[in-house]
Amino acid sequence: MPKLCPKIILEGTRLTSKTEIAFALNEHPRIVGARKYRYHSPIISAEWCAFTNVPWGRGLINFEPQEEELAMETYRTWVRLLELQRYYSWIIDRFHISTQMYQWRKYGKHYDFKWLEDRLRPLGFRLVFCTRSIESFEAARTERLKVSGNPSQYDDLQVFIEEQELMRQLISVSTLPTFVVDISDNNVPNAVEKIADWLEQTGGLYM
Repeated sequence: MPKLCPKIILEGTRLTSKTEIAFALNEHPRIVGARKYRYHSPIISAEWCAFTNVPWGRGLINFEPQEEELAMETYRTWVRLLELQRYYSWIIDRFHISTQMYQWRKYGKHYDFKWLEDRLRPLGFRLVFCTRSIESFEAARTERLKVSGNPSQYDDLQVFIEEQELMRQLISVSTLPTFVVDISDNNVPNAVEKIADWLEQTGGLYM
């Protein structure tokens, strides 16, 4: 049978179950094939705070202006790595759309990632935008606070609502094939099935 090597970028503001969906996709037989045992399959993220030696520090999304070249070099390194390993499955939990959103809101600077998408597109990368209704953010926050190690980041839900709308605008002009999944009902398995359906229907599972 053909080799499964889907490439998925999950985008969305906080509280939209991106990480839960990433883990579920990474073990779903329709996405990565039937497994008789667990093994390594990469989930990577621009949300890793790898630029600073403190918890919840800065990274590829929330870098400061003086770290711009570090961030761009990191993106260039990631895309080259993905090009070199194109016949594998890659799931990315937040990437360049999140960077565009944060940098525009924080510093009023627009980063043009057309060059990045021009290199991701031939590799078969697809964009999944995870959203939820405004009314459902409150319940999502209540659940997250049960496990969060940094609960103060969820104090102001209006931030997430505004981030989601800006992301919607940014994704509308992306050149990557895009699917929008609504997670307002917090039903991760259902969201994963919808994503799998879309990938199957649009040829997104194979190179």
